Amino acid sequence: MKSLKPSMRERKRYLLLKGKDLDKNVPKAIKEFLGTLGLAKSSPLFIKTNSESAIISINRSSLDYVKAALSVWPEKIEVLRVLGTLKGLKKPKKKS
Repeated sequence: MKSLKPSMRERKRYLLLKGKDLDKNVPKAIKEFLGTLGLAKSSPLFIKTNSESAIISINRSSLDYVKAALSVWPEKIEVLRVLGTLKGLKKPKKKS
């Protein structure tokens, strides 16, 4: 199968999240706020999960909607950082 052109690829953003039971709560929060179609458009994918934090990738166009869905969820889910690459997400944040 031929690979896609760079202009046809889906652009992703990576979110570093902090909270409890993220593997269950993140899809539920997005589905409740945006619905099934919004969940499909945002296409959340868990890259790495720990007990209290997770890294997920989402579609760039639905970034604001996903952040809003996570902020109104009853259980606390905090978005610590949002970046375009995994390498930049793993680097420590510079203090200015």
